[in-house]
Amino acid sequence: MSVHRNRATVTASLHGNRATGTGTKQRWTRPFTGTEQPEPSNGPHVRSPEPSNGGRVPSPEPNDGNHAASLGSQASPPLTGEHTVRAWRNLYLWLKLWNKYRISNIPSLIFLDATTGKVVCRNGLLVIRDDPEGLEFPWGPKPFREVIAGPLLRNNGQSLESSSLEGSHVGVYFSAHWCPPCRSLTRVLVESYRKIKEAGQSFEIIFVSADRSEESFKQYFSEMPWLAVPYTDEARRSRLNRLYGIQGIPTLIVLDPQGEVITRQGRVEVLNDEDCREFPWHPKPVLELSDSNATQLNEGPCLVLFVDSEDDGESEAAKQLIQPIAEKIIAKYKAKEEEAPLLFFVAGEDDMTDSLRDYTNLPEAAPLLTILDMSARAKYVMDVEEITPAIVEAFVNDFLAEKLKPEPI
Repeated sequence: MSVHRNRATVTASLHGNRATGTGTKQRWTRPFTGTEQPEPSNGPHVRSPEPSNGGRVPSPEPNDGNHAASLGSQASPPLTGEHTVRAWRNLYLWLKLWNKYRISNIPSLIFLDATTGKVVCRNGLLVIRDDPEGLEFPWGPKPFREVIAGPLLRNNGQSLESSSLEGSHVGVYFSAHWCPPCRSLTRVLVESYRKIKEAGQSFEIIFVSADRSEESFKQYFSEMPWLAVPYTDEARRSRLNRLYGIQGIPTLIVLDPQGEVITRQGRVEVLNDEDCREFPWHPKPVLELSDSNATQLNEGPCLVLFVDSEDDGESEAAKQLIQPIAEKIIAKYKAKEEEAPLLFFVAGEDDMTDSLRDYTNLPEAAPLLTILDMSARAKYVMDVEEITPAIVEAFVNDFLAEKLKPEPI
């Protein structure tokens, strides 16, 4: 299978040059994520400082006074002069660390195993707050069953032991009443929860509150038909935040009956699957870019294949072209107990795609193969007449081997 621009070969491939859309286009802006930073006042979360650049993580300022390469700048750094080139390279290397560890806000403190380089704990700030004397060192992850152990509440005051979760899929829901996106998601999640239970599925949700007071917790929890960690059990709420490295809310983590993570993107899955037909939402190797999952573009480098989606079959054909390569990459890193270094998307013709093209200054061609690294403000573009599996695989392998030259966004 290949993807190319010759409309005479519709039976074998995707094709056609992309027409420029008309009308008002919405700018792609990294700060909009639909999530809120947790409030720290009476909860287990640590809040990041508010950046002055509209929510973006601030970039390092080069020592030579040249600020054109900063992450928050809209200007592309001119690659002239020894100091500017060095500043750009230093910034690029610095941001690779942010991408590797999926940093979305600051301050962040991550503990690593010096021997293996694997992450021991993502929420180090909570660790040093909860265990200032280091009694739990080296702070490695504990099984979900151990962390959740203890009583859980229903909103009618009934108390259940966490052992009642055995054999069930579990959604761990980090949320708060003061957070508008949380309240919106909760309304949808209540319906999803009802549909899953009515279908006979063994499923439970546990609310982990980031509310500012117990009164707010009770008011919010009264709207929920599932379980919650008691608000007064701040230590357990904090341990759950540490276990899953929560950096923003709302977040819904979906676990299998053994307590292993199925997906960290429960929020996206619930919004995309209102009938819950794909529950328990095992991750797809390739996603179709949409309003609800576009926030994932900010989580690290993403391969995006832009197609002309006037023909309904083109997006599906593009997914089939990319999927074997995505599955191979995912399996390779899963065997090493590491997250895949790339997410994979197919983008059709819509306002979201137009906005993304505008923001990243991409050609108007389709098909167009790209790797976009929004946090590093870098892009890699493969603009060819025909895109085959061999071209995609070579493009991905060259990116992972750092053989590709980034262009600034």
